[in-house]
Formats: sequence, C-alpha cells, structure tokens
Amino acid sequence: MTAETINAYWWLPLAGYLIGSAPFGFLIARVAGQRDIRASGSGSIGATNVTRIAGPAAGALTLCLDAAKGALSVWLAARVTGYAAVWMIAAAVGAIIGHVFPIWLAGRGGRGVATGLGAYLVICWPAAVAALAIWLAVVGASRYVSLGSLIATASLPVLVYFLYSPGHAPAHAISVGTTIGATLIIVQHRPNIARLIEGTESRISFRRGRANS
Repeated sequence: MTAETINAYWWLPLAGYLIGSAPFGFLIARVAGQRDIRASGSGSIGATNVTRIAGPAAGALTLCLDAAKGALSVWLAARVTGYAAVWMIAAAVGAIIGHVFPIWLAGRGGRGVATGLGAYLVICWPAAVAALAIWLAVVGASRYVSLGSLIATASLPVLVYFLYSPGHAPAHAISVGTTIGATLIIVQHRPNIARLIEGTESRISFRRGRANS
C-alpha cells in the first residue's frame, strides 16, 4: 500500500466507525418505551437485548439496521476504492468497533455480531451465510443466543479463508482483519462466557420483558 493510497482513503475506517456508532437499538428501545436499554437485561444495545426487553418486532428491526451498518460501511469502501480488500476490511472492523464503542453513547454499545454479519455479507456472503447457519443450528439446539454467536464468530475466520473469492484464499488483510473483528466480538461476550460456564446464562425467549443474558 502506497502513501498516496493511504492519503486518499484514510477516512474510510473512520467513516465505518461513525456509521457503526449509530445506536439503533438504543433509539428503537426508547421509542418502545425504554428510557435506556443499557440499564436493562445485559446492558447491550444489540438485537438480543432489545428483543427481550422491548419485544420481537423491536429486536428484528434492530437486527436489520445493525447489519445494514456493517454492509453500508463495506459497500462504501468497495465503491470508493474499486473493491480494494484492505480498505473493505478496514471499514468492516471500523464498523464493528463503532457498534461496540459508539461515540454517541460514551463507548457503551453492543456485542457487534449483527454489524459483523452485515459487513461480511458484502465481503464474502458465502462465509456470512455459513456462519449464520451455524448460529441458527447452535441456538436451535441450545437456545443460547450467546453460545451461537460465539461459535459462529469463532468459525468466521476459517470460513472466510476457504470461501473468500472463487477458488482462492483471501489476501492477508482479509484474514488478519477478520481475526481482529472476530476477537473483538468474542471479547465483548466475556460476561456471557462467564454465565455459560456457571450455568446461569438465560435461554432465548420472545416474551416481552424477560431478563436478558
């Protein structure tokens, strides 16, 4: 990567961060009557917490909009740079960081799963779909959303390595960036991991108002 290229596109990760920072879950929960979703359930502004506190419709909308943040960030980088892998993955990581540490909420955001899914639907949709299938299978069998998220996220770097672009493994930037993004998401699940080990993690339920994990 040349200095000229860096000077031209340095703003793309920052744009990804700002897009990822859009606190859709927080705003949707406010509209649904929750003063601050971060004071309820797990304290996350993500779709799982919104679903359990504000209901399935609010959760589904949050999921779609959080995924759209990641997709938009990567799409923008792709269009501006002519699908340069290093800038696409930089925008994806920026969006995940933005969702996890949103500037508008003093750095208290979500786990980053939906935003990462949206980003990888643009970067490598077969890997994203495969990870989603893993998530569905694990959640369906265990009813633990967090466990499904952890296993699907951990599988993503491997899936991307084998499925990115027809017939060849990805550039180093894609592999490194995917690993960084996945690690960040997994680290944000530390409380869930502790509860899974202790056997106190809540199982999925679409009943409004039930305690969230």
